[in-house]
Amino acid sequence: MSELSILYQTDYATWAQRHAELLRAGRYTELDLEHLLDELSDMSKSERRELESRLLILLAHLLKWEYQYRDLSDRWREFKGDSWRTTIVEQRKQLAVLLRQAPGLKSIFPDAITSAYTDAVDLASKETRLPPETFPALCPYHVAALFDDDYYPGSAQNEDDHG
Repeated sequence: MSELSILYQTDYATWAQRHAELLRAGRYTELDLEHLLDELSDMSKSERRELESRLLILLAHLLKWEYQYRDLSDRWREFKGDSWRTTIVEQRKQLAVLLRQAPGLKSIFPDAITSAYTDAVDLASKETRLPPETFPALCPYHVAALFDDDYYPGSAQNEDDHG
């Protein structure tokens, strides 16, 4: 086991700093390639998990907005609407920031929506107590709608614009 490999196990921060120095100096043969490749792969997986997690929350709240909001009494509508709107706004912003910081995620965005949607339906169903069959089998929201600050499903204007 190399010195860097041991350092990876005992002092990750120093290991990472040492690799940055080696890369800047072009000393590639000294790199701990096994752990370096693992770390790079994990970074990509972590970003994808964050993307799917934020999509799951956004999609679940859009589904709740569309399928439960109109059925709530006026008293609860105000509370739930404000809470759900806040979550929708926050998740839209966090997704925009994530995609700005990691633009490579844009290429997997459609797949991430598909992956997150099933879990979003499950979450919306559990939180609303509506049967899963209440919700569409495929995600009904276009990518543009997910980032549109004015889009809240169920209004006539939105259905004309986002179908």
